[in-house]
Amino acid sequence: MRYNMSAFQPLIRRGSAKIIKDDAVSNHVVAEATKIAATYQSHNIDKVVAPEPVTATTGAESKLSSLSSCDTKGCGKLLECCVRDILKVIKPLGGDLTARYTIINDLRTVVGSIDGLKGATVEPFGSFVSNLYTRWGDLDISIEVPCDSLVSSTDKTNKQNFLREIRKVLGRRGLVRDLRLLLHARVPVLIFESNLHNISCDISISNLLCQMKSKLFFWITGIDERFRDMVLLIKEWAKSQQINDPKNGTLNSHSLCLLVIFHFQTCEPPILPPLREIYEGNIADNLTGARVIAESAIQDTCSANIERFKTNSFRDVNKSSLSELVVSFFRKYSNLNMLASEYAICTYTGRWEHRSNSTKWTNDYPLFIEDPFEHADNTARTVSMSELSRICEVFDESYQGLVSSNHDRTSLICSLVRHPISTKVISPHSNPGLFSGASTRYRPGLFRGEGTKHRPVSGLFRGDGTKYRPLSDAPPSPQNQFNNMETESDEATIVAIRRELAQLMLKANTRNRPKSVR
Repeated sequence: MRYNMSAFQPLIRRGSAKIIKDDAVSNHVVAEATKIAATYQSHNIDKVVAPEPVTATTGAESKLSSLSSCDTKGCGKLLECCVRDILKVIKPLGGDLTARYTIINDLRTVVGSIDGLKGATVEPFGSFVSNLYTRWGDLDISIEVPCDSLVSSTDKTNKQNFLREIRKVLGRRGLVRDLRLLLHARVPVLIFESNLHNISCDISISNLLCQMKSKLFFWITGIDERFRDMVLLIKEWAKSQQINDPKNGTLNSHSLCLLVIFHFQTCEPPILPPLREIYEGNIADNLTGARVIAESAIQDTCSANIERFKTNSFRDVNKSSLSELVVSFFRKYSNLNMLASEYAICTYTGRWEHRSNSTKWTNDYPLFIEDPFEHADNTARTVSMSELSRICEVFDESYQGLVSSNHDRTSLICSLVRHPISTKVISPHSNPGLFSGASTRYRPGLFRGEGTKHRPVSGLFRGDGTKYRPLSDAPPSPQNQFNNMETESDEATIVAIRRELAQLMLKANTRNRPKSVR
């Protein structure tokens, strides 16, 4: 079906409505388009790119016939291209690596100037060490206090005092901003943002266990390259849906990584083994005595077991494409809340484990994701019951959206990433200010989601005419997480308008379809 896009020109230029003489587009579309025009009228756009035609399909064609065919049929090919394009934008470049090492070296100078920390080492951990960080990912750093050659066992009070000293020196030197001490957190931490590179940093004391967890994640990335790609995609998607914020009752990044591991363990055939086949035992209990010996023993065991798994010629090889894995990931966890009341997610065994099987899988938590390196710990302890329901709803809506036929490249990308990133993926040259200069020199707070209530965009391309992203969310609000981003170019604005008009036309088509067609 062809649409008379010239009829929409007054809506964009002056915010005035004009009735479109086309039976397929209702007056409701015009009214809604007027709202879009009012939003964008200050941009003085003289040219609008027509949206691609929206066509009705049969019910059978509206969903992928099977996950295994996802990369060979229309939607699968398109989704595969989209996730690859997203990865090109979010994966770190050489400059991102250099910037983080610069921060680490600066901090080493600071720590070396503190009398009580003479001989302490500055050691990164987290997503930077595991190579599961994006271009704007945080930097986690542990200050390892010397304890002869033994594993450090600094008590909480001393950790708090050391962090106070580090804050004083950092404040005097003017290297950082937004210094915040969280002394009474489960793990005391000092948070700041680098002035030079605008990278958020979390400093803790004697956090060797987390270092080992990070290394094990890094070793797992060597088993299958899809694991790293999947983690990066899911972490970005979770941020776009506002479910990667433990302070507000949703999932932390560690839990998201474990959900990806569990998905890869429970695929058919599995991509990853149960983690007990990589390291049998509790790493937290084995990090004792001489540090070099303890770390070396863990690494040697993991390396040998990973090599054994990779070279096993008798195991079936999973050949799913990345887009297939994304779709099946959302489908698998869409009913998570129904299972979570009775079962724990256990990557150590690679199975759903009934909570009654272990006293440590307490029912005090709505969701229990066992830490495979510290078995008594629930990595999802911050998830609230109300947020668990919302998390599952987001999983389901994302799954339904991806298997729907009612989307194009733009809507797919917008459903998986945050607004500034979608702009960069859709139109790589539309906003040079977003990643200009050194690859890590982002504007302060550009991708910081703390305390924001930006509405997620799940359900963007649902074919039932419901739960589309509100029109008011089209341009980022000055109060949301992207409030420091430079004004986007006209080309990016045109893309946004085109996306919204396409959605309105899709809704109009949906109203006129037979009820059996989704």
